[in-house]
Amino acid sequence: MNNTEELLNEKKYNKLIIVLSVAIPLVVAVLFGVKIDAELPVFLPPIYASINALTALVLVLAFIAVQNKKIVLHERLVKFAIILSVLFLVMYVAYHMTSDSTKYGGEGVIKYLYYFVLLTHIVMSIVVIPFVLITYVRGISNNIQQHKKIAKITFPLWLYVAITGVVVYIMIAPYYS
Repeated sequence: MNNTEELLNEKKYNKLIIVLSVAIPLVVAVLFGVKIDAELPVFLPPIYASINALTALVLVLAFIAVQNKKIVLHERLVKFAIILSVLFLVMYVAYHMTSDSTKYGGEGVIKYLYYFVLLTHIVMSIVVIPFVLITYVRGISNNIQQHKKIAKITFPLWLYVAITGVVVYIMIAPYYS
């Protein structure tokens, strides 16, 4: 595939990337306002925190795979990380639609640390969406140079979101009722 074909292939995805990058955070925000009077059969926070931990592990394994020129494995791991992230988001929204938010009960410096980690986690989880989508499209479009360039930004952002998701859960877990 030549450069022109690669660019055309990428451009067909650009509108979808823009729509998803705006729609996902908006839909999540709207769904947070929807409360369903239902009790889930399981307590989701430790499950979706575990999914975040698994996502972080899979991202590191994908990085190692590509460093070792195992491109097919890298691609499979990235696809798995995307699936895990979507699964996390579905569970996270389902939990918040069926449960009241838990208030953090820590005091002093730890309270400010918690809110710093939480705020940066939320902001980065929104920011990372277009980065993941653009990086993925450049990979599947075989635009490897541009894929590598943006992946250097996407990887640490996505890893930060996955790890801080676990940290937020660990910090708030004692306050779940």
